[in-house]
Amino acid sequence: MKKQKINIVSLGCSKNLVDSENLITQIKDNYEITHNSNKKSDIVVINTCGFIKDAKEESIDTILQFAQLKQSGNIKELFVMGCLSERYKTDLQKEIPEADAWFGVNDLQSILKKLKVQHKTQLIGERQITTPKHFAYIKISEGCDRTCSFCAIPLIRGKHISIPETEIIDQVKFLADQGTKEFILIAQDLTYYGMDIAKKSTFISLIDKISQIQGVDWLRLHYVYPHNFPLELLDLINERPNICKYLDMPLQHISNNVLRAMRRAHTQAGTLAILDQIKSKIPDIALRTTLMTGHPGETKKEFEELKQFVSDYKFDRLGVFTYSEEEDTWGKQNLNDMVPQKVKQDRADEIMAIQQQISFDLNQAKTGKTFKTLIDRKEGEYYIGRTEFDSPEVDNEVLIKSENPIKTGEFYNVKITKSVEFDLYGIVE
Repeated sequence: MKKQKINIVSLGCSKNLVDSENLITQIKDNYEITHNSNKKSDIVVINTCGFIKDAKEESIDTILQFAQLKQSGNIKELFVMGCLSERYKTDLQKEIPEADAWFGVNDLQSILKKLKVQHKTQLIGERQITTPKHFAYIKISEGCDRTCSFCAIPLIRGKHISIPETEIIDQVKFLADQGTKEFILIAQDLTYYGMDIAKKSTFISLIDKISQIQGVDWLRLHYVYPHNFPLELLDLINERPNICKYLDMPLQHISNNVLRAMRRAHTQAGTLAILDQIKSKIPDIALRTTLMTGHPGETKKEFEELKQFVSDYKFDRLGVFTYSEEEDTWGKQNLNDMVPQKVKQDRADEIMAIQQQISFDLNQAKTGKTFKTLIDRKEGEYYIGRTEFDSPEVDNEVLIKSENPIKTGEFYNVKITKSVEFDLYGIVE
């Protein structure tokens, strides 16, 4: 019998992508699968994001687009899963009756039952990845125990739960055997790993073991929380050449007033101290952070503090969100959203203008230097790659022209010949 076609549409963060890949792994023998495809399908499963306003709007727009396709007979069944479905299932069922079923973030068994697929426990450790073969995201935990005022993740995904170490190790070994070279560890807070099992963080032990697996050429870390940051991690990064000199540490703000309002555990002094220690131990590390503008309590004074911090510290990579009230969060229930949306956005734009110049200056300093570069793809006349200081999709890319063929998924030494704000240009040596 000809297999039905099923399109898995994955929205939101890399943690969502891993959930989609786990679903694909379970159903790959039963269906003809596409991912984020425009091709005609019998069934569409949308894995939604519900983190902030923009993400929720994108998820709803996507559901409505596929609901229209179902109405016109282009797809037979429409299922919705993920964060948005977890939070707003009851309302969405009423508003979008075209969807045949709604599932939350931990409903894999229910989805498989709906798709008439038996859960295969023997596949634990295996992964069908949707990224290019040479890199993969590895989720090491679910949920979060922190109670930041603005964040709905604990409401959606629940308390922190560490994925068993053996399962993570098996997964990495399986993918390394398939040719994956770069492994990107993801969680709400990597350094919290093991707290629910061992009553202490066992994260250092975990990455120590992963970094020793044959075939792990690059190991990249997303995301680490500044409070109680394990300094021994810096020693391990220095010891192991395959652990990328790259950290993603979302700081959100630097003003003590705003950090208190955000219910963050770190202070300005503590933040500056840990950043100084990181730079002192690993001078050439690439640090990425995320900031938020317009949180309740952020006056012009606190924003000026934030601007000065960005100007002084000169992060290698930086992103900015504007504050949005999210249902049932501590901020929504206890704080008044006093900063007008236009002011929030203007402040975010100011930060990014400062960062654009910083990024330009840092990239200019790379001109003439040679970097080990992993090739992701070819676009037009350019091969596109990344250095160890850049994560997929969110950071700098290296654009390479070459008369000789270059293989995707392979490493090359690339000399930088030109740079702009967010891209580098180079030639293979």
